[in-house]
Amino acid sequence: MKLIVAVVQDDDALDLIDLLTDAGFRVTKLATTGGFLKAGNTTLMIGVEEEKVDKAIKTIEEICKTRKQVVTAPSPMTGSTGIYVPYPVEVEVGGATIFVLDVDKFIKI
Repeated sequence: MKLIVAVVQDDDALDLIDLLTDAGFRVTKLATTGGFLKAGNTTLMIGVEEEKVDKAIKTIEEICKTRKQVVTAPSPMTGSTGIYVPYPVEVEVGGATIFVLDVDKFIKI
């Protein structure tokens, strides 16, 4: 048994959950916050048999595509203390961070 932990952008989460459940996977959704953009994201926990790991990962890849987004990043003004002027920065968002963990024991209660 494997546990897939996938961190995805909130914009992709609902479509991904629908596709995973339609494919027969059971998914637990956790609301989480990313450290870089301080924006909401979703962490999914998916318990799968070893032979279905590749199918689950392909499903995640199908929905979670990277894209560019403009965000406002604060920048300290030169010569001033405590004053920040926001400026737009283009960053890559989306995609997924996927962890596949071995599960020694699975107990369903």
